[in-house]
Amino acid sequence: MTARISLDPPRSLLFRAVSWYSNRTYGKVIDPVRATAHHTRVLWAGLRFELAVGRWKALDPQLKALAVMTSAATVGCSWCMDFGYWENHRHGMDPRKLREVPVWRDSEAYTPRERDVMEYAEAMSLTPPEVTDELVDRLRTALGEKALVELTTMVAVENMRSRTNSALGLTSQGFKDECEVPRPTAP
Repeated sequence: MTARISLDPPRSLLFRAVSWYSNRTYGKVIDPVRATAHHTRVLWAGLRFELAVGRWKALDPQLKALAVMTSAATVGCSWCMDFGYWENHRHGMDPRKLREVPVWRDSEAYTPRERDVMEYAEAMSLTPPEVTDELVDRLRTALGEKALVELTTMVAVENMRSRTNSALGLTSQGFKDECEVPRPTAP
């Protein structure tokens, strides 16, 4: 599948600056930047928003990562799954946990708390959402209200990212491939 929007946007000063940062940080210009650069105000607002989101620290980073990736898997954003695997692998997260997100219900890799977080992310990402009072009560007890609010908002943010990327036809950029250990070649 190819992107539904040109990934060669007009070369504004903002796009050039963001491209430099993206190349420096990720080794390439990420496709969501290329897509949103067609509308400078959308790109600028998205950058400010992502910087603000990055400063939220009430929720354990690994729980946040699992919630974000579960949401992306539920929505079906292959770009988000590819990037999420790479980003979280780079931060030292267990590769098995990252690989098994799409089949988390059948995996033994997760703790009960992680399973509750993933169930919540999945339930929030369905249309309509299917969040239960019992699940929220378990998470409130386990995480506290501040972290629960952050979890809820992170899942909503990932829904926005995933749905935007999917609608624009953005697919894997090969990030996950950079994490995989190559198989040894036969002598």
